[in-house]
Amino acid sequence: MAFTFRAGNAARLRRIPFYLLGALATVAVPRSPRLWVFGSGIGPGEGALPLLRLAQERLGAGVRLVWLAGSEAELADARALGLDAVARHSARGLWLTMRARVLVVTHGQGDVNRYGARGGFLVQLWHGIPLKRLHLDSPAATATGGRLSRLLVERGHRSLGRQIGLFPVSCERVVGRVGSAFALRRDQILVSGDPRDDVLLQGAPEQRRAVARDSLARVLGALPAGPVVMYAPTWRDGEVDPALPDRATWTAIASWLDAVDGVLVVRSHPLGVGDYVAGVAASSTGRVRLLDARLMNDVTPVLPAVDHLVTDYSSIVFDHALTDGTAVFLAADVDAYVTSRGLYEDYAEVTGGSDVATWDAALALLDALVRGDDAVLEPARARARWLRETFFDHLDGRATERVLDEVRRRVEARR
Repeated sequence: MAFTFRAGNAARLRRIPFYLLGALATVAVPRSPRLWVFGSGIGPGEGALPLLRLAQERLGAGVRLVWLAGSEAELADARALGLDAVARHSARGLWLTMRARVLVVTHGQGDVNRYGARGGFLVQLWHGIPLKRLHLDSPAATATGGRLSRLLVERGHRSLGRQIGLFPVSCERVVGRVGSAFALRRDQILVSGDPRDDVLLQGAPEQRRAVARDSLARVLGALPAGPVVMYAPTWRDGEVDPALPDRATWTAIASWLDAVDGVLVVRSHPLGVGDYVAGVAASSTGRVRLLDARLMNDVTPVLPAVDHLVTDYSSIVFDHALTDGTAVFLAADVDAYVTSRGLYEDYAEVTGGSDVATWDAALALLDALVRGDDAVLEPARARARWLRETFFDHLDGRATERVLDEVRRRVEARR
């Protein structure tokens, strides 16, 4: 069954008694400055992993840094990375969350043990620059079965907002939207850059691209000499991707990839709905490959290997703008999506008016980009520059350092 906002909010309401019990328990359990816990909704990755790694270097052996894993598979992955890992839903995971002075998450309190989080210094790194409206800013995000339950969900979001000690963001432009979506004061928000994006800004571009291609090839197999195209549609609250290609379209995509010696990497959203396996079957030469979260939980580090990104409203377009690649905006449901979910930016401003509604049109743009048609290539490059210059106030690859320094400063001030 596909996850939806309505289902997620219903689950939150059912957990209210456990939240209350957990809150009472945390009053009696002292928190230790020598214990930090980390977690992420995708597993080891996003901004939580680089922050943990830097904390290991800077804090030394005197502070225990624990990764709280949501599944046995994630627990094994974390331990394979050399992390001190514990199951977050276990009694031990609850105890560590209640004892930790600092709690680092990328999605929500559920990244650690949600019932033991109250009273800790909560660092909410989030997992992308907000283009889609979030939480309190979107009626879709607070959807429930009735008015009273919606009010309870909204109150829950506001309560969580009061518990956040630090919310790092990429630029001043998004401070207002994060503040309204999470019910935050300005002093809770730090314009530091996103730790998750440091990997896209450190070292030489050629080195980043080589490392990213090697990482991608290890998972998907050898890459062709031609362009690497990634298709990354956003999540649609349990609905099927409206741009999902039919059989004829998959055949056309595969034929074009053969002609340019390229590959299409389909990165579906972890909560997305849609069967992209037909694309694999349509290409007898292996030009269409699936890169779901089970194969690679964190896609950001391999973005330098992506020459051209095809997406709609996903925040991945901002991350990809930090590479030398270009983007094609394929949005088959602009009016419906803006009405139901809502965007913080006018979509035409984000795309520069270049968005298309069909794969035929997207393939035409991709072909022009690959051929180096200046009429298409130069506006695409200009759009990437605009995204980079507009949504990133720091381009030095040191966001993780700024966040760690600020966490330590605030925790010490609180003590």
